[in-house]
Amino acid sequence: MKAIAYQQNLPVNDPLSLQDIQLDTPLATGHDILVEVKAISVNPADFKIRQGMPAPQGEWKILGFDATGIVKSVGDNVSLFKPGDKVWYAGDISRAGSNAEYQLVDERIVGHMPKTLSFDEAAALPLTAITAWELLFDRLNVDKDNANKNILVIGAAGGVGSIMVQLLKKLTKLNIIATASRPETVSWLEDLGADHIINHRHKLSEQLTEQQLPLVDYVVSLNNTSEHIEEIEKVLKPQSQFALIDDPETLNVVPFKMKSISIHWELMFTRSLFKTDDMQAQYQLLNDVATLIDNGQIKTTVGEHYGVINAENLRRAHQCLETQQAKGKIVLAGF
Repeated sequence: MKAIAYQQNLPVNDPLSLQDIQLDTPLATGHDILVEVKAISVNPADFKIRQGMPAPQGEWKILGFDATGIVKSVGDNVSLFKPGDKVWYAGDISRAGSNAEYQLVDERIVGHMPKTLSFDEAAALPLTAITAWELLFDRLNVDKDNANKNILVIGAAGGVGSIMVQLLKKLTKLNIIATASRPETVSWLEDLGADHIINHRHKLSEQLTEQQLPLVDYVVSLNNTSEHIEEIEKVLKPQSQFALIDDPETLNVVPFKMKSISIHWELMFTRSLFKTDDMQAQYQLLNDVATLIDNGQIKTTVGEHYGVINAENLRRAHQCLETQQAKGKIVLAGF
């Protein structure tokens, strides 16, 4: 099978940073299904791993999390899928990824693909939908029916933010304050349903005051958390909640003590990494999101299509994400 992989942690402009290779097609056993990959999308996790996680000595590291495809075969313990099913998933950070023609993935973290989307359109959503859903409803456990509560989403125009704003709009009554810094991302968030938009290039607390917005009950920080940490503490109400998904080198949480602010971290790979008892929750979550899409409540967050799945196009996608200039998700399809 064709695959795109690396053996050395190299800058993205080095042709060896991601290479086109050939590997044997794997076999499905146990709870695994073998998926013929039709489309993928690219996430910040891809370039962060490419930059910092070495491949095993003498082996290839295949990246890629979001994928859509068709089940080709199933392991002995599989009960949720059969050959021919169209599926979507975000994969497992500890296993070979979706940048290959065929991929093994545990059925318990896979969902049935939305019927109303193409493979390309659906590939934009699994990782970000799982992350946004788990953060809002498993970590923060937001008060969905309280129209008097406010949530601030920092970095809302990216992949996770784009689906999070939609989930908030369709599944909660919260007042949504989102941040964006460019005209095109402001317009993007307006279309997705944000109630208010402020610029994360300026002080968050001052902009809330300027727009006569109150202190907030929830803050979700999706990138550059360390740059905003002082302002985050300022804009949160006492006894409120703060959640993040990025990887700040340092995070001083002491100032949050005075207001008794709780802090939550979300990593959508936790369930698959640790084989948690509720691992199959991601199967159900993805099916629920597919229903929302097929009912017209959520739309795909494809920002750009970069063509076929090969090393050259994936290097371009990584480079775009490294500069934090992406709007929505970058999708590739076909080999």
